[in-house]
Amino acid sequence: HINSRHLFLCVHSLADSLLGTHSAVFSCFHNFAVCLESAMAVAAVSKTTTGPNANSDAWFWDWDSSLAAVSPSHAELQGVIRSFVQKDLAPNINDWEEEGEFPRDLHVRAYDAGVYGIGWPSEYGGTAPRNPDIWHKFIFSDELGQLCAGGLSASLLTLGIALPPILRAGTEAQKEKYAREIITGQKTASLAITEPNGGSDVAGMQTTAVRDGDVYVLDGVKTFISGGMKADYFTVAARTGSSGSGGISLFIVHREFPGVTTTRLKTQGWHCSTTTTVAFNGVRVPAANLLGEENKGFKLIMFNFNAERHGMAVGATRMARCCMEDAIRYARIRKTFGRPLISHQVIRHKIMEMARHVLATHCFLTSITRAIYDNVNMDAVGGQIALAKVQSTRTMEFCAREASQILGGKAYLRGQGPGARIERVYREVRVYAIGGGSEEIMLELATRQAKL
Repeated sequence: HINSRHLFLCVHSLADSLLGTHSAVFSCFHNFAVCLESAMAVAAVSKTTTGPNANSDAWFWDWDSSLAAVSPSHAELQGVIRSFVQKDLAPNINDWEEEGEFPRDLHVRAYDAGVYGIGWPSEYGGTAPRNPDIWHKFIFSDELGQLCAGGLSASLLTLGIALPPILRAGTEAQKEKYAREIITGQKTASLAITEPNGGSDVAGMQTTAVRDGDVYVLDGVKTFISGGMKADYFTVAARTGSSGSGGISLFIVHREFPGVTTTRLKTQGWHCSTTTTVAFNGVRVPAANLLGEENKGFKLIMFNFNAERHGMAVGATRMARCCMEDAIRYARIRKTFGRPLISHQVIRHKIMEMARHVLATHCFLTSITRAIYDNVNMDAVGGQIALAKVQSTRTMEFCAREASQILGGKAYLRGQGPGARIERVYREVRVYAIGGGSEEIMLELATRQAKL
């Protein structure tokens, strides 16, 4: 019945004493000691989340149950997503991050689990809830956020931004041809908008599509395309008319079309997301693959943005919360100077600062979500959504830093131990602050809506 903490200290001391004698033996003992402490931390986490102390952090936030209480369908959705994250994603995410990709069949597995087809038209394979409201979408992003792996969500769920233009502007023939196989995970699609010389300046895009009989000849380069290395189709924006937003059209481009090439980008975070540069060199796209009217594609692109930013903000806030929770759990079992780390005032204050940021950000997001639920048009609160994205990503950045300080070296180890989620979040801070609209663009957008 030896105390596990004493066992860890004994093993570590033995390892230290062997340093300089047999390095291989030292390494073996040292690795065992690290694994033991990691196991202790995991056990502590399990105890605080499933045992008698499961509600010990409830005063921080009780909104998980309140979100589920909106209606039975909201409660069911929360359970479905949470189960999929905990059973199918969490046990594998560290390996997928190291491998730089996730299995191709995960799309189909997500569909079979009731996650992938949520809210899409039932005639094309969509699953319940059939007409998700903004709280359903909030729960979806929030539960996925607990994985703390935005890159997985970004590449697994590319249909969330690539498919809407097809459903909104596509012909019945286009919907029949593409929607079902994308919604059911049989095929994947990525949205190709961003260009090397212009991120947020969508209206200034330089990729062109020139009509030549019954085809358009597509030339240009798109970059930072999530899931692009494995995409079967690309929803591509190109200039078909004059400069500015009025000359942009959307097309469905197949990967196998001659002239389409993809290059994997090495990124700071999102390691399992196949972030891609896609080049189009004289690609002959059938005119039948034009989505909607020529030169009317800009509005279809803009329609996606507010929903995307709202989802990113909710996910970032959940990731910030996870950093705080992991820091609390570690601080309870880690001892320094003869007492638990959490008993030190400076640590408790760090935790409260994180709580202050998370609580404030969550309340901001719920106020926006409530307004949308009460039939306020999402475009009418676009400025607030932009501010919420800035607020949430800065909260995420702050909590990742403070949690890292609390865990010390444990938060510097990739894919292992009690700091694994925190380390991963730290690498994803910048992409959340820039992707979907940078902080600077978001603040300017809010300024314009406020008519300052």
